Amino acid sequence: MNSSERRLRGRLGGLAKSAKYDAKELTAPARRGFMKRFIPGDPDLSEAERNRRAEAALKAHMTRLALKSAQARRRRKHSKAHAAEELERRL
Repeated sequence: MNSSERRLRGRLGGLAKSAKYDAKELTAPARRGFMKRFIPGDPDLSEAERNRRAEAALKAHMTRLALKSAQARRRRKHSKAHAAEELERRL
């Protein structure tokens, strides 16, 4: 089986699973586990305050990832431009 067939089989399996089950139910345990990382452990906080802080921590996490992604894209862009200039110089 080549990579194209493997990709199609994987897609077929995913679509068949989506046709049988609710995706939100299937991913609920993973989403809960992911969100636990952001919920403060302070028992003195109200539920509303814990949720507010968890949402803020999640937004900070996602913003940090976006910043790192933008920095990596800029480095790659400059690296490619530098490589192209170097190639031009050698020719």
